[in-house]
Amino acid sequence: MRGLQGWTSAGPQTAEEMIAEARKAFFVMFGFMVLIWALQIVNWTGNYQLDREFEVIPQRPDRLGEIFTAPFLHFSWQHIEGNSGPLFVFGFLAAYRGVVRFLWLTLLVALTSGLAVWIFQDTNTGSVGASGLIFGYFGYVVLRGIFDRRLIDTLIGVVMAASFAYLVTIALPGTPGVSWLAHLGGLVGGVVGAWALRDRRPRMVSGPDAGPGSGYGSASGSGLGAGSGSGKTIVPAQGSNPALEGSRSDLHKELGDLGLL
Repeated sequence: MRGLQGWTSAGPQTAEEMIAEARKAFFVMFGFMVLIWALQIVNWTGNYQLDREFEVIPQRPDRLGEIFTAPFLHFSWQHIEGNSGPLFVFGFLAAYRGVVRFLWLTLLVALTSGLAVWIFQDTNTGSVGASGLIFGYFGYVVLRGIFDRRLIDTLIGVVMAASFAYLVTIALPGTPGVSWLAHLGGLVGGVVGAWALRDRRPRMVSGPDAGPGSGYGSASGSGLGAGSGSGKTIVPAQGSNPALEGSRSDLHKELGDLGLL
């Protein structure tokens, strides 16, 4: 449902559909966490042999495919513990609008993060870990609402940006023992994903005579209520703004359905 200047509070999903997707997102991320922790146990018992076999080694063509396996592995218990919380939070927020879109995003971020390491990092190093995915999900969550023009997602992005702005400093050179290139590559992938995977909703024209770019149809004939054809017409109350009132009511309904009001 459209609000002011093309912004929407609920988007193409109903609240029920969004809650169903959120459930899927929770179980997808829960399964992801179970997988990386199970691999960590196997890795640890095998003296971290998996890291040596599946880490990204820069500029070696035979290790290019490892950009898709390295995010599932970690160098130590401290490494996986530090990644687990942000990975689950940002992953869930990235996935709750649609799991299929989230899987495409994950593929894109793994690609950009891994390629940044493979192309630019020192050849004497190896890289594993989910931190590139974390930065990608972070960039996606911060910008998704702007590209999708959704009020709630934009608000979530502002809160996440304000709360976790310090993460950006870890994507800069100079942090010892950290692959800042993996972080920066993941962040770039998340930003690109927010644009490339944005909603491409057709513009809603509610009346046959609505002008270009209008979210609501203009009334035709005599008087505001005299619409023609099969399109909708809006009959505002005196002194009210129908676009603003519609946006507010949609937002209140969505928050109520989610149990936040």
